[in-house]
Amino acid sequence: MTAYAIAHIRPETMNEDILTYIETMQSTLDPFGGSFLVHGKEVEVLEGPFPGTIVMIGFPDIENARAWYASDAYQAILPLRTDHMAGEVVLVEGVPADYDARRTAAALREAAGPR
Repeated sequence: MTAYAIAHIRPETMNEDILTYIETMQSTLDPFGGSFLVHGKEVEVLEGPFPGTIVMIGFPDIENARAWYASDAYQAILPLRTDHMAGEVVLVEGVPADYDARRTAAALREAAGPR
């Protein structure tokens, strides 16, 4: 099942460390089948405050996403970003191609029991 690394980052000022981080990122992703899905795009905020931007990376599965984040190659460049940008990063598994939210709602209703 496809998995995603999603970062909500709030860049302050561009500097040499950030540029090196961006230049080096792809080489840390390649061994784990990771690829950028969203990077460097302005977000269109529809609800609530949302400072910053989103980076979204796809992986073949959650194991590869975890292995990428924990890899020596990524951990070596991580401070280039974290020393200069506030943000949060999460890993999340996607849903199957046949996912239907109605089935999830039905299961949640059943688990909640009678009202």
